[in-house]
Amino acid sequence: MSETLLERPVEAADEGVGCAGSRRQLRDSAAAAGQGETLARYAADYPLGPHDQPQSMCPAFGSLRVGLRMRRTATVLSGSACCVYGLTFTSHFYGARRSVGYVPFNSETLVTGKLFEDIRDAVFQLADPALYDTIVVTNLCVPTASGVPLKLLPKEINGVRVIGIDVPGFGVPTHAEAKDVLAGAMLRYARTEVEAGPVQAPRGGRTELPTIALLGETFPADPVAIGTLLEPLGLAAGPSVPTREWRELYGALDCVAVAALHPFYTASLREFEAAGRPAIASAPVGREGTADWLDAVAATCGVPGSRRDAAKNRFLPAIAGVLAGAPIKARVTLSGYEGSELLVARLLMECGADVRYVGTACAATPWSAPDRAWLEARGVHVQYRASLEQDYAALDEFRPDIAIGTTPVVQKAKSRATPALYFTNLISARPLMGLAGAGALSQVINAALGNRERFLEMQAFFGDTGSGDAAGVWHQAPQAAPAGFREQMRRKREKQLAKRNVEDAI
Repeated sequence: MSETLLERPVEAADEGVGCAGSRRQLRDSAAAAGQGETLARYAADYPLGPHDQPQSMCPAFGSLRVGLRMRRTATVLSGSACCVYGLTFTSHFYGARRSVGYVPFNSETLVTGKLFEDIRDAVFQLADPALYDTIVVTNLCVPTASGVPLKLLPKEINGVRVIGIDVPGFGVPTHAEAKDVLAGAMLRYARTEVEAGPVQAPRGGRTELPTIALLGETFPADPVAIGTLLEPLGLAAGPSVPTREWRELYGALDCVAVAALHPFYTASLREFEAAGRPAIASAPVGREGTADWLDAVAATCGVPGSRRDAAKNRFLPAIAGVLAGAPIKARVTLSGYEGSELLVARLLMECGADVRYVGTACAATPWSAPDRAWLEARGVHVQYRASLEQDYAALDEFRPDIAIGTTPVVQKAKSRATPALYFTNLISARPLMGLAGAGALSQVINAALGNRERFLEMQAFFGDTGSGDAAGVWHQAPQAAPAGFREQMRRKREKQLAKRNVEDAI
């Protein structure tokens, strides 16, 4: 493994410039406007990597998605119009069938505090208990940097809960972790309600068995598979967080432990800990992963060894049989920004794949440590806060038979006639847990591997047509830039960056 390729930090990423200035300027403005405590909490919950922020979508998409998937929940965004447009477009592209509220502003309303008054008026207009249980108001970058104080909004209006959160791109690194920002805020609100007195029972009532709450957005079949694994232990699967409606939060908190299936939900796990609910790391993926997870559940919940062994004897041979029946014989690199990348890598390796590299946009947490240790013990390079450049470097260094990754990684791999699959739509949108997950990946991976000959045929047919600087459709062949032009432009950019650094320091 080449240190210069995979471990080299991306220089000067902290100086990325958006519509309102550099991230450093926005952070400084937010701290000066009274948001220092919020930013400090985010910095602790979601520590940055050497390159500061992964090159993924606006993080607020994650929290927006959580709110839009909940019944009887209204969503209001406060931010630049271009940002709101992009977020709503993306959310509806991913299947949202809900309107998104927007409170517009200009420089005057932002500076004078009128924007906060407009947000407050909008919340009062929306607070109809016949329609909503909850209203979620989200500050994007500019209102956060300007200190718009959502914490001053009423906590409740006409029986409708009001939750205000700040999800700035300069404070929350990824959309996955933005899910945790809202999920954690909702759990905190629900926990205070439970502590204050009786609350509404979850839809369908309570199970007689003690439950394990599930933390993370998983494929719909996964909670069912986990419930099947827990049944011999005398336990049941509880609600999944993020939830689909408010009352499920009470059911999630009413558990004996929480399974941190996706390990980046730091704020949410803090709320479970405050409620006295211990966390269980990793997830039941593959034979070894399922065995380790059943051991952890039994130890955490005080399940007798006889019950634990009976469950393992019941499920592990069946999982091993499925894995053996659909092997993956290929070298694989894997990267993504969903937070489940290490789990997928474990499952691929148990299917027989030669996984060399796992990159995730999320940060390392105590709840991902078991998966990291398992992978690294088998020679896999695990990269937290992976940059696009590091994902590209993994393609160069390991020359995989198939690459699983983000859109640009898939594009680059296919341009080299290497089969590739988009992680979000083709991998994470499949069952991973228990018996159902054991054979789910093999089919799609092996089908993609079968396309390699087609890629080679296309590559041989097209050759170098449309590659590099000549990519696209041209009436005349593009002329190469004069000698030294690229170097000249590079020096010019470096001077501009140095000047900006001096201005920021002043």
